[in-house]
Amino acid sequence: MIIVLKSGPTDEDIVCIEEHVRRAGYEPHTIRGEVRTVVAAVGDEAEHASLVSLKSLDIVENVLPIQKRYKLIARETHPETAKVDVGGQIIGGGTFQVIAGPCAVESLEQMVEVVAALNGCGSAILRGGAFKPRTSPYDFQGLKSEGLRILHETKSRFGLPVVSEVVRESDLEKVGKVADMLQIGARNAMNYSLLERAADTGKPVLLKRGMAQTVDEWLLSAEYLVKRGNRNIVLCERGIRTFETAVRNTLDLSAVALAKKECALPVIVDPSHAAGRVDLIIPLAKAAVAVGADGLIVEVHPHPSEARSDPAQQLSPKQFSLLMSEIRPYVELSGKKMPDMRS
Repeated sequence: MIIVLKSGPTDEDIVCIEEHVRRAGYEPHTIRGEVRTVVAAVGDEAEHASLVSLKSLDIVENVLPIQKRYKLIARETHPETAKVDVGGQIIGGGTFQVIAGPCAVESLEQMVEVVAALNGCGSAILRGGAFKPRTSPYDFQGLKSEGLRILHETKSRFGLPVVSEVVRESDLEKVGKVADMLQIGARNAMNYSLLERAADTGKPVLLKRGMAQTVDEWLLSAEYLVKRGNRNIVLCERGIRTFETAVRNTLDLSAVALAKKECALPVIVDPSHAAGRVDLIIPLAKAAVAVGADGLIVEVHPHPSEARSDPAQQLSPKQFSLLMSEIRPYVELSGKKMPDMRS
């Protein structure tokens, strides 16, 4: 860490700071400049006490960490992007995956129609919510256990790996029996107890960015998971809350580029939740490919107007087919490959 001192420190001030640094387990190296004096505290920040408390001293102007706070996922320690196996399908490592399915599981017939739309389009991972956290307690909350039963039957019949959201710790075991990947939604992105319990299952986790999270906070949420020994994490940018009202959320593509630069985890984009409207999903998906995303997660419903949750942002099968055909050239230009077309 670097301790920046205010102008005009005395020798006694510098000795005092150096003693604080040594007591914390670091070796101080003082650099006297023409304008400022700084003390470099050399040592592993992961093993020693933080020196941020030195800001309370009158002579200290600032304390600057050198190492990333998300040490276990940082790109500087893991140069290559991780590959995450989801039921035999790889996310990351040059593969561009499109996860698709309805916002909420509503019936077996619905899921069969959705899988028919996915087959042949290059989407090899199915999404579907059995438990739905909703802003209003009066909105559809999902079919819960019945939804999981339908997901299980769909998975058994068609062999597609499944991604489904877990809302509370008490649901982890039953969701984990069906889902090949656990989704942590935006509302739970800073629910650290749930993050730790999800990590302990050993299953891959799709971690969405909280609607008001900074990139640093998002990556630290991922660090909670990896710190528990689970490195099978995929980050998902789904838009953040801003003053803009024309779209449901503001898709922060700079966060995708920054997360790819800062950490070794795959990063995908959810244009459905970002836009909240079907007509923007394809252009946002193209932009996500261009900025370096490793995949997409989009909502597809056989009859969007009849959907019990978020009908305005769910693609019809025909619209989904168009999306897949339109992003394919962009994916190829990016140097990534989409899974083989399914029959």
